[in-house]
Amino acid sequence: MDRYLVISSDCHAGLPPEQYRDYLEPKYRDAFDVALPIQIEATKEAAKKFLVADINEDWRKGAETGLSGAWDHDARVRVLDADGIAGEVIFPDGVTEMNSPPFGAGISLPTEGIVPELQWAGARAHNRWLAELCQMAPERRAGLAIVPVLWDVDEAILEVKWAKQNGLKGVFIPCMWGKQDGYHHPKYDPFWAICEDLGMVVNFHSGAAPMEDYGDGRGMVGMYISEVAWWLTRPLTLLIWSGVLERYPRLKVALTEGTSIWVPEYLALLDFRYEDTPYSSKLGDYTSHLSMKPSEYFARNVLVGASCMPRREAEMRHEVGLKQMAWGSDYPHPEGSWPETESQMTTTFRGLPEDEIKLILGQNAADWYGFDTEKLAPLVARVGPPKSRFSAQAP
Repeated sequence: MDRYLVISSDCHAGLPPEQYRDYLEPKYRDAFDVALPIQIEATKEAAKKFLVADINEDWRKGAETGLSGAWDHDARVRVLDADGIAGEVIFPDGVTEMNSPPFGAGISLPTEGIVPELQWAGARAHNRWLAELCQMAPERRAGLAIVPVLWDVDEAILEVKWAKQNGLKGVFIPCMWGKQDGYHHPKYDPFWAICEDLGMVVNFHSGAAPMEDYGDGRGMVGMYISEVAWWLTRPLTLLIWSGVLERYPRLKVALTEGTSIWVPEYLALLDFRYEDTPYSSKLGDYTSHLSMKPSEYFARNVLVGASCMPRREAEMRHEVGLKQMAWGSDYPHPEGSWPETESQMTTTFRGLPEDEIKLILGQNAADWYGFDTEKLAPLVARVGPPKSRFSAQAP
């Protein structure tokens, strides 16, 4: 085929907030009615705090129809077709359209100021709607169930099973655990086991960080964006050193929208700490339960969703790992590639080897999330970006 299969490893979807009421269990609807205006005001304040309120307002002008694809199937199909995107991995949404799931079940999945039962209720409401959205185009959509696993592992296992039965392709769990047990705790082993057995990808997405540490003063956004990727990668550090990836060798883990530029130095540091050196020998045995170096677990078990990948990341592809990188559009967010996906994608990949572009633009995500590429082939033939566009000689 003379066109590329493109799968966005990072897209977002969520209902207009008031519509989540219909997907909640009836016993939670009164609490929802009280919480909704508070949630909307908090989202507006977050937009101001992160200096995006004015940007969002300007960016939305004239783009309202496309942005409605955050919840509308037909509008979403039109946007993705125009972007040349055949498939997508779908995370919950948030600030841009004020459409975060209720009760703190959004992209940050906080643990402070949260009622666990209500957060679970909000997560289930989103998951049930998302399953409906994905079933409208099952060959194109890999939806991720929100699973607040920190509160109840048994409940999380039930939700993983439900998600699998209803066509979702993975789970989205918190990056930060606060005062709860971290992911190195053995109590989570049954959760890793069911995800491995069912082929459900465990996903972490950037966004969460200890906001109380940054305050509201000048430069707080710089502080946040400098550290947020560290909070995204921290769970992986625990999964590697605790032996989770040793005990569950088929477990698939994805870290998304934190760039991929951190990978080479991160792996070099972990491998250095793994080696038997004078610096580590006095610390006791912390490696004999591992059969591989940290970088080898990464190569086997981890995919990095490098959203809106700039050229410099594409040029680091061999350092990161050709089979560990997946491009993403971040639709429908203003920091994403839409509506300039074609030009951004071309700038990033122009002149690179065809087989390498193929992996990063779509094949890696297809393999990781189980897309049926044969079913997608007719769509790719219609909307996929022509390979000639990426030629070094292309105008």
